[in-house]
Amino acid sequence: MKKNVGGIDRILRITLGLVLIGLAATHTVGVWGWIGIVPLATGLIGWCPPYALLGWSTCSMKNKA
Repeated sequence: MKKNVGGIDRILRITLGLVLIGLAATHTVGVWGWIGIVPLATGLIGWCPPYALLGWSTCSMKNKA
């Protein structure tokens, strides 16, 4: 698996995932808050399956000069 989730994208995914899980754990948003596991996992791993299928990447390009 080649990483396809860049720095800012990873931070946003991890933050969103933790917020959703926290809200679900405190019964603020209900069971659907546990969907936060998905962005948290993709942020921690650095790979997103839909990005791979669509050929997208938010990783920075390194110059090979």
